[in-house]
Amino acid sequence: MSALPTAAATPRPDVGHDSAADLFRRLRGDVEFFAVRFVEEDGETVAVRSGVPQPFARRIDRGAMVTVIDRGAYGYAATSDLSIEGLQAALDGASEWAAATARASVLQYPMPQDAAPRGHHASPLERPMPPRRELFALVAAADAATRIDPRIVDSFASIETCMASHRYLTSAGGDVTQVHRFVLPNIQVTASDEHDTQTRSLGGQYNGFCQQGGAEVLDRSGFVGGGAAIAREALELLEAPNCPNGRMDLLLMPDQMMLQIHESIGHPLELDRILGDERNFAGTSFVTLDMFGHYLYGSPLLNVSFDPTRPEQFASYAFDDEGGSAGRELLIREGLLVKPLGGALSQARARHLLGRDGDDGVELGGVANARSSNWNRAPIDRMANLNIEAGGSTLDEMIASIEHGVMMKTNVSWSIDDSRNKFQFGCEWGRLIEHGKLTTIVKNPNYRGISATFWRSLKAVGDESTLAVMGTPFCGKGEPSQVIRVGHASPACLFADVDVFGAGGAA
Repeated sequence: MSALPTAAATPRPDVGHDSAADLFRRLRGDVEFFAVRFVEEDGETVAVRSGVPQPFARRIDRGAMVTVIDRGAYGYAATSDLSIEGLQAALDGASEWAAATARASVLQYPMPQDAAPRGHHASPLERPMPPRRELFALVAAADAATRIDPRIVDSFASIETCMASHRYLTSAGGDVTQVHRFVLPNIQVTASDEHDTQTRSLGGQYNGFCQQGGAEVLDRSGFVGGGAAIAREALELLEAPNCPNGRMDLLLMPDQMMLQIHESIGHPLELDRILGDERNFAGTSFVTLDMFGHYLYGSPLLNVSFDPTRPEQFASYAFDDEGGSAGRELLIREGLLVKPLGGALSQARARHLLGRDGDDGVELGGVANARSSNWNRAPIDRMANLNIEAGGSTLDEMIASIEHGVMMKTNVSWSIDDSRNKFQFGCEWGRLIEHGKLTTIVKNPNYRGISATFWRSLKAVGDESTLAVMGTPFCGKGEPSQVIRVGHASPACLFADVDVFGAGGAA
C-alpha cells in the first residue's frame, strides 16, 4: 500500500453529488451568495527512535465550511456531517450569523471578486512514495546510521506524508479542486558527554525541510545517507568552543533564513495583523498602512516575493480558500515595502480605513492569501510561500568578502516581541570566518537585532546555487488557533555588523 495515494482524489459529501449545480439544487438558502469548502486530509507517520520502531500513526480528517455573504453581512459554520442534511444545517447556521452580524459590522462585506472561480491544481509527483514497509526500512536505516559513537545518546528519524484534498463550490457556479501531497522527512541526533549536550538535525528540529511531491522530496532533502553526517556534526559541536560575543558579519544559510523571513517579514506584513486583529493573541506589527510605497524595509538587495506558484514548495496552490486566483507578487522590491499579505476582506477593510486605495496614489492591494488550517476554521490572512529572490553572489564570494564573521545554520530557538520588531534567534551550528576563510566550528551561536535595521544591513544575497526550498508545518496564528503550512525559499544571505553571542551572552 502506498503511503500517499497517487490519484487526484476529490472530497465530496456522503450523498455523492459531483457538481456544484447538483449540490446547490439540493441546498436551500435565501441569501445573495454562499460557498461550501470541503477538506479531507489523510496523513501517515513512520518513525524510529534510537533503534526502536515507534507506533505507526495515521490521521484522517474530513469536513466542510459553509460561508454566507448577504446584504453586506458575513457568516460561517462548519460541519463534519457531509450529508445534505448536515450541510443544510450548516448553511442555516451561517445565514443566521450573517443576519446577526449585519447589525454590528463596521463595514459592508464585499462580494468575492470572482464569485464563480473554476480550476484544478495538484502537487507535482515525479515518483510515488514507496510502500509503507519500505518507508519503515528507510527510516530505520537513517536512524541506525547515526549511532557512530557511544556519545550519541538519542536519535530519531521519521517520514510524514499527507494528502490534502480541497473542493470549493459556490452558489454562483464556482468549482475549484486542489490536491496537495506533503512530504516531511526528519532526522535528529543528540550527542552528550560529561560536559555538554548538543543536538543536530536535518533542516531543523521542527521539520524545516518539507515540500510537496513524492519520493523525489526524500532525494532533495538528503534524508537517505544523512544520518551519519548529522551525527558527526553533533559530535563536532560537543568538542567546539562557544560562539564568541561581539559585532561581526553574519552569513545565514537557508535553513536559518527560513525563520528570519518568517518572523521578521512574514508576520509583520500580514494585513489583518497591521489592522489590529491579532492584538489579543499573538501581537500586532510595527508596520503601519502609511508605510507601503514609502518605507525602506531593507537594503536595495532585498527582494521578497509571495509566490504560491513554485510547484514543489510547501504552500503552493492555485486558489486561496476564498476562491481567489493566486499568483506571484513582490511585497518588497529593492528594499522598498510595496504590498502587504492581505486577502480580499482585509484589503476592503484597509480601503475603508484609508478612504482610498493608498497614500499619495499608492495602491495598497494585496494577494490571494486568505487561508484556513482546515475545514473547521475560517480563512484569515496567512503567509503561503514567502521567498527571498536569489541575488548574484556565490557562497565562496560571500565568504571571501568577510574579514571577521560567522556562518550560522539551522534554527533552534527564536524570540520576537509582540510588534514583530526586536528579535533574538539561535542556531544549531556555527563556523567562524576569518580573513575570508572558514575556520573554527562553534556551538550555541545566537544573534539579535531589530527587523528593519537588520534587513537594511543586508550586503550580499546568494545566487541560485545557494538557494534552498524550506518551510514549516507549524505556523500558528488566529483565535481560535490555526496551525498552518508555510513555505520559505531563500539563498544564503550576508549581513553586516550584527550583534552575535554565544551561550551565556544574551544579557
